[in-house]
Amino acid sequence: MADKIDEEQSRIVTWDEVHRDARFLVRKLMKVGPWKGIIALTRGGLVPAAIVAREMDIHMIDTLCISAYADQKMGAVNVLKEPWQAVKEQGEGWLVVDDLVDTGATMKTARNLLPKAYFATVYAKPNGAGVVDMYVHGVEQATWVYFPWDTETRPVTPLARDL
Repeated sequence: MADKIDEEQSRIVTWDEVHRDARFLVRKLMKVGPWKGIIALTRGGLVPAAIVAREMDIHMIDTLCISAYADQKMGAVNVLKEPWQAVKEQGEGWLVVDDLVDTGATMKTARNLLPKAYFATVYAKPNGAGVVDMYVHGVEQATWVYFPWDTETRPVTPLARDL
């Protein structure tokens, strides 16, 4: 049986939306910079960070690899790789980009490593919104956001046939 998505508790974000919203984030960020470089929080921040880097013409990009989720449940926050240059500078002048801040646990870990960095996400839930400096869209806390890299496009049965 195919996985069912609870439409009341989820939001599916398309590639076009990610691209549009990341570019909107850039418009806001251009009023705050300049930046030494971008740090993408992996894995979700990789795509938005690439769009931000392109639109801001930034070529210095690094990653902060943090693992916190397993099967849509928050687990232990584990730092897998640090951006050594930015950490050495406490994040000063660096822009940290992620797709979503949920509970804020991952961002708090990132802030501990990069206390002087500027943190931006495309989406933010209420419990984590206060941990970032800027975001584009708010999302209800109970909503699970499915990004295009989490889903696949496939034919579906018309709703009338499901009744």
